[in-house]
Amino acid sequence: MTGLGVTTVSRALKDAHDISAKTKLRVRKVADAIGYHPDRAGVRLRTGKTNVISLILDQTDKVPEFARRLIVGISDVIRGTPYHLVVTPQSRTDDPMDPVRYVLNTRAADGVIITHIRPDDERVQALSQSGLPFVAHGRCLSAPDHAYHDFDNRAFCEMAAKRLIARGRRRLALLSPPSEFSYYQETLAGLAAVAEAEDVPFQVLGGIDLDSSSEVLRQAGMALRHQDYVPDGVICGSELCAMALIDGMIQSGMNVGRDIDVIAKETSDLLNFTRPRIDSLREDLIVAGQQLATHLLDVIEGREDANLQSLSAPIPVWRNDI
Repeated sequence: MTGLGVTTVSRALKDAHDISAKTKLRVRKVADAIGYHPDRAGVRLRTGKTNVISLILDQTDKVPEFARRLIVGISDVIRGTPYHLVVTPQSRTDDPMDPVRYVLNTRAADGVIITHIRPDDERVQALSQSGLPFVAHGRCLSAPDHAYHDFDNRAFCEMAAKRLIARGRRRLALLSPPSEFSYYQETLAGLAAVAEAEDVPFQVLGGIDLDSSSEVLRQAGMALRHQDYVPDGVICGSELCAMALIDGMIQSGMNVGRDIDVIAKETSDLLNFTRPRIDSLREDLIVAGQQLATHLLDVIEGREDANLQSLSAPIPVWRNDI
């Protein structure tokens, strides 16, 4: 059906390096047309490979469409390769090492993607020592040489703070990420650098963070104007959290856009359909998924010349005038 020899077809289906991309595509088209799928148990027995990529995904994350967009990006890259994506859900209340131990003990995957990285992340240490290919969405500060893709949270806070100052805001505040994650440090450093350079005060909003419930954030927004330090500009790392905070501000009588400005990180289109309009900086999670999958395939294939670390720049979405 392909006009090729049995050996060539077999090697094309195994994604062999000495078979051209054109030939592989030709063979896979025929294989798809006749509904052929390799026996994964047989492949594992013969080669030791599972052709599985495991995405260990925190199910408690409140970032809109975090899981869906990340999966779309990963799937874009592995489509047409022998690899299949398996999502392993994880709760923030569980031991984060449990799913990693499972994959390592059972050799259930050829590569692993982990998220929500801590400065001294036990998972990064364990995976590095095991030799199993992995990539992280975020940076482990104690082991900076690992493969990763990350959002530039320092630049996000710098750009947000400069935007607020350009709009005349002089008392800044940050609704921070949970302090156990690496990106908390990056976020705080970005705001602190701009505040020092521009000689403006800032505070981290106490008792709440991006993991707080919407109701807790709404109550915090209502209480904001009654605190000793009343900010006139707030930076928030999630549009959902920003919306809850703003709802409380409005209920307390604050006018968002006049009395106070809020700038959020956005990962969806929600802020295009909400009032009042607020400025934001976008993280493209589909691109993040694509970068993570590309880095992981490079690690699996042992491509020593590949760049295995990348950083996405924030994309400004300004909805208000200066």
